[in-house]
Amino acid sequence: MRIKFLGAARQVTGSMHLVATTDGSILIDCGMFQGRREESREKNRNLPPEAVKADVMILTHAHIDHSGNIPTLVKRGFRGSIYATPATRDLCAYMLRDSARIQEGDAAYLNKKFADDPEWKEIEPLYDEEDAVRALEQFICVPYGKPFQPLPGVTARFLDAGHILGSAQIALETGGKRLIFSGDLGRKGLPILRDPEIPQPPIDYVLMESTYGNRVHGSVAEMHDDLARVVGETVKRGGKVIIPAFAVGRTQEVVYALNHLQRSGRLPDVPVFIDSPLSVNVTEVFKLHPECFDPETRKFLAEHGDVFGFERVKFIQLREESMRLNDLREPAVIIASSGMCEAGRILHHLRNNVEDARNTICIVGYQAQHTLGRRIVERRPRVKILGVERELHAQVAVLNAFSAHGDKKDLMSFARACRGAKEIFLIHGEPDQQDPLLAALAGDGMRASAPAPGEEVTLA
Repeated sequence: MRIKFLGAARQVTGSMHLVATTDGSILIDCGMFQGRREESREKNRNLPPEAVKADVMILTHAHIDHSGNIPTLVKRGFRGSIYATPATRDLCAYMLRDSARIQEGDAAYLNKKFADDPEWKEIEPLYDEEDAVRALEQFICVPYGKPFQPLPGVTARFLDAGHILGSAQIALETGGKRLIFSGDLGRKGLPILRDPEIPQPPIDYVLMESTYGNRVHGSVAEMHDDLARVVGETVKRGGKVIIPAFAVGRTQEVVYALNHLQRSGRLPDVPVFIDSPLSVNVTEVFKLHPECFDPETRKFLAEHGDVFGFERVKFIQLREESMRLNDLREPAVIIASSGMCEAGRILHHLRNNVEDARNTICIVGYQAQHTLGRRIVERRPRVKILGVERELHAQVAVLNAFSAHGDKKDLMSFARACRGAKEIFLIHGEPDQQDPLLAALAGDGMRASAPAPGEEVTLA
């Protein structure tokens, strides 16, 4: 058996790994790479041939850096089944079509804006909405814990990863070996979802994410305190809080936190706008899957009703409503995607608010290298938004406690649960996070490595 690390190797985005057995090949994830624009377009458009030729695919979860290039894969000729949890499939039904619409909209906007520039290269979307719908026809839903056979001689199970709704670890058994793909691991004690499941032995090999391999997050209590402080201080200045957030998971967590703050009297009387049609649809999917909720969330639901709605929150769907937010002069909280500020309505809100020192850009998720979100976190004095450089005068607040990724403590705890494994392969992380984690694992007596992009290993 061989594993080839096609994506998210020494990087965070573009998750894609190939497992080759004597009975065929399994592609694990097919995510979009996010980074420098030209590099991203090139990587996302030119998928590895072995990925397209894979017999089947198993998807860990619906985040775009894990699922977003599935329509391209199918468009290029992949015809195998795509296994996912029911919640993941339901989320992808909205997310992949939304991704297509965003690509088409952004391409049309930029091509029109720079039509007179002789050096401008016209942008084409990776895929359209019909491509996304065709990809959805190949999905097969399997609930947590139920064994299935993606290939003859291979048994797989989904284990709860506790990262976003429907997120899963994958346990693969073939040829007397048992592999664990962690997917993106969540954190213990976070609201809404159940804690990550601990895989049971025997375990021979582990592919483990390492996004925050050298960072320790703040507590859930700190998460609420920081959000209350940022909103309060910004409202006093007469500004707006602009929150780039993934439509799946992060938006719901922020709204849930704002709901609690409002009920406890810790939130100023300020309107909250969720400016994302996708977030509206995704929030409805959340309501359809209470089996993924933790006991505290189910209790809150029973006592207070809607987990994701309260008096001052408004979900925005129509483009015209979104554009009217540009005319707001009073304080407000605006949440929009994408989470790394690479596409979608958040770009327009940043364009209109980034140069006003009264405003705050509140970062609540990981920002990959070379993304606009990372440049904002780094507080670059000038940032390019929709092709135009603008002065960054707005305040920048980074709330790492909101992360849905496990931190160094969580990852070490997960690795120790897999201590009998022959080797742990670190994926989905950048070197500054992976290298200290490798040292920590070695210091704890575990064998670990961080494969390079395109590297292939044979499992003994």
